[in-house]
Amino acid sequence: MRTGTVICAACLLWVASTLLSAQRGGMFQGRSDDPAINYLTGPLDNVVDTLNRRLAAGEARLSFEGRSGYLKSTLEALDVPVDSQLLVFSPTSLQARRINPQNPRALFFADRVAVGWVRDGDVLEVAAHDRTQGIVFYTLEQKPVEQPQFTRMTMCLGCHGGGPTLGIPGLLMFNTRGADARNVDRSEMMDHRSPLTERYGGWFVTGASGRIGHMGNGVPALDNRPTRMIDSVAGLFDSDGYRSTYSDIAALMVFTHQAHMTNLLIRASWEARAADPALHPPYSVDPEESARIATVMRGVAEEVVDYLLFVDEAPLVDHVAGGSGFAARFSASGPRDSKGRSLYELDLRTRLLKYRCSYLIYSPAFDALPPAIKAPIYERLRQVLSGEEHAPRYVSALPRADRQAILDILRDTKPDLPEVFRSASLTVR
Repeated sequence: MRTGTVICAACLLWVASTLLSAQRGGMFQGRSDDPAINYLTGPLDNVVDTLNRRLAAGEARLSFEGRSGYLKSTLEALDVPVDSQLLVFSPTSLQARRINPQNPRALFFADRVAVGWVRDGDVLEVAAHDRTQGIVFYTLEQKPVEQPQFTRMTMCLGCHGGGPTLGIPGLLMFNTRGADARNVDRSEMMDHRSPLTERYGGWFVTGASGRIGHMGNGVPALDNRPTRMIDSVAGLFDSDGYRSTYSDIAALMVFTHQAHMTNLLIRASWEARAADPALHPPYSVDPEESARIATVMRGVAEEVVDYLLFVDEAPLVDHVAGGSGFAARFSASGPRDSKGRSLYELDLRTRLLKYRCSYLIYSPAFDALPPAIKAPIYERLRQVLSGEEHAPRYVSALPRADRQAILDILRDTKPDLPEVFRSASLTVR
């Protein structure tokens, strides 16, 4: 696709010239073509690959509708809720030349997939969290055809496969800074550790954040208003083709967490597979090398668990509330324990989640982690939840009652939880 290649090259140039924060964690140092990974040739297990097979078999259909093209039917086929819509107006993606405050890019997401739509764009962009391969990128041409199919794309790795994504094919969540919406001076990655005041430059943000400011809504249309807080984007640009008038702050906060958590899980899986001698025959047992690998895995596990448990989350100082219905729907989802509690429940008063353990612990990618990294992650999780790890930052972030609640929820809702978590001898101190 000639046009796509040109656009992606422009996007890569933009990233190289403006990116401030190259990474926020350890970076994968191996190769995507390692025989234990085989990113481009290995088997796939993700929701888009499944949908492609259903489309080919005639078991599913996509409908083309006006300026939104295949967007509506794609969201329905992938079970991606409309209330997850996020709107970004900084020109920072595959179709950057079409993106501006009058034509923002819309992103929609669920736990395992994100869909990007640009009005009058050439393609729908889809990023699927594969069970073992990391993020796999697809496009769907925005032209009505008899049997549409998603095409796997590798050009996206020019932006989605370097320092900002920990060296693996992952997700990007940028905060952009500049004199105005079209002139981006610099950008930085953001996640739940970033203060709210340093998030969402280049994004529309609908909803209230109380006394807390953010960097969103920096568009000329709002220059003469007393505040840049908005309930919806209605009236700020022509809404033809868009699925919603919201870019909900609660949805933005959830995806901000999810993007980096996803990247950490992919990196952990790839590190374990790249380091496993059994996956690189011929091999022999080397005790010193085994000990070195175990040390590396413990370090990776600590990084994963710290983020999984929101240890360094930037606190909220006021109530955050969106208006799209996202928060209520999201909080009502996920498996629940015997007391009706869920890791999907949002707090939005002092922190993102009511129970500070990422819902992505239920993801197929977490379940598919190799034993060499999954065991140390669970061991580190046990150390922190039990209180065996009592460094001040853990005590401050995770009081005893919070750790007990997380442990109880996991015992009731995570079938493959190691037996040590269910043992009566495991007490929370």
